[in-house]
Amino acid sequence: MPVEPVAQLLPVLLDPAAWPGTSLFGASFRDGYVGSIIAVSLYVSLTAVALSTLISVPAALAIGLADFPGKGFVKSVVNTGMGFPSVVVGLVVLFAVSNQGPLGSLELIFTREAMIMSQFVLATPPITAISLAAVDGVDDGVRDAARALGGTRLDAALVVVKEARYGIATAVLAGFGRAISEVGSVLIVGGNITGADGISKTRTLTTAIQLEARQGQYETAMVLGAVLVALVLTVNAVVVRFGGRGAQG
Repeated sequence: MPVEPVAQLLPVLLDPAAWPGTSLFGASFRDGYVGSIIAVSLYVSLTAVALSTLISVPAALAIGLADFPGKGFVKSVVNTGMGFPSVVVGLVVLFAVSNQGPLGSLELIFTREAMIMSQFVLATPPITAISLAAVDGVDDGVRDAARALGGTRLDAALVVVKEARYGIATAVLAGFGRAISEVGSVLIVGGNITGADGISKTRTLTTAIQLEARQGQYETAMVLGAVLVALVLTVNAVVVRFGGRGAQG
């Protein structure tokens, strides 16, 4: 699937004039409501995925390149985490940041930081699992050749990363898709809050769609849904392109 046509949808979706009859949405966009929701969604998801990548990719390399008892069990735990219920993650994070929780003194409840924590937990298993599969897919001869040429363990690991780079990139993009489409956990820990001026504080695309639909504001909900779909399609298109290049490489 080409990336460019899908990416070109975003400016259209963000232009109220391109949506005839959506005067309510146009007013909301001019007031900054919709724009702030998109900004919060991207900020939370991109931050969570970036932090998760810093942990997940090294963890995948450590697991994939090392031989230790219980390695199969560790892989099973990582794969199981991909299906962990998001509402449970939200409840755990909510307890952690509540006044009675270990992070209560930081006053993170119903903040973007708490939402980032929640999405970090949800994005880490898929990024780790897919990266681990990419590392496992690299031929052992590549690592042996690096060692034979006098390379250190770090050199061998860097060679493996280079060979698995498309799979790792796919893992990161899949993690972003998981994060940006999340609704349950961010609703619990973020509270779906806007300020008195209507600007989003912790309201994301998914939680806004749910709220607007319940209030009967279907035009705004549909446009927000279209923006979310466009973002997810763009991510999927990039994943397909990376996957195709990896297969060719």
